[in-house]
Amino acid sequence: MKLDVHGRNIEVTDWIREYVEKKVDKLDRFLPEVREARADLVYSDTRAAADRYTAQLTIWANGQILRAEESTGDIFASIDAIVDKMYRQINRMKGKRATIKRRSAVASVTEAELAATYLPEEEETVEEEVRGEIVRTKRFVVQPMYAEEAIEQMELLGHDFFLYFNVDDSQIQVVYRRRDGNYGLLQPQTV
Repeated sequence: MKLDVHGRNIEVTDWIREYVEKKVDKLDRFLPEVREARADLVYSDTRAAADRYTAQLTIWANGQILRAEESTGDIFASIDAIVDKMYRQINRMKGKRATIKRRSAVASVTEAELAATYLPEEEETVEEEVRGEIVRTKRFVVQPMYAEEAIEQMELLGHDFFLYFNVDDSQIQVVYRRRDGNYGLLQPQTV
């Protein structure tokens, strides 16, 4: 496994790097297909001393991305906390994989169900046009998967939406979390 340790507003000493490597290597036993991992350590001068040291760990394994982030008053406690959180995410992911494998067939989402989940609200007209600018561009590989797998990946990342290539429809789609706790699916359509 390739592990990159980066620091922002904190010097990543050999001792801290070895501590992170020792802790993250333990995760390799539970998820041996890990290809790459990145640990970001950040010091923020906040009023709350309990949130000054933030550690974030991102793991790439077989097309899955797992991410954990914790803030504490001690850098080593933050590292321990993200490793514990990552361990729980790995167990949850493995449990979901086992459940999916036990099913004889993947439940497909029908068009009627999709239409019921995405009901666009009327757009409000704004008299004054507000313009923003693109401040960041991200590129990533779109993985082929089913809608259920995309929802699982979105939940593991802690995001509100997830872009993927739908195997059933052979097109790029976006699954998103709705305010009512359900999920929606955006399917692009050319005019």
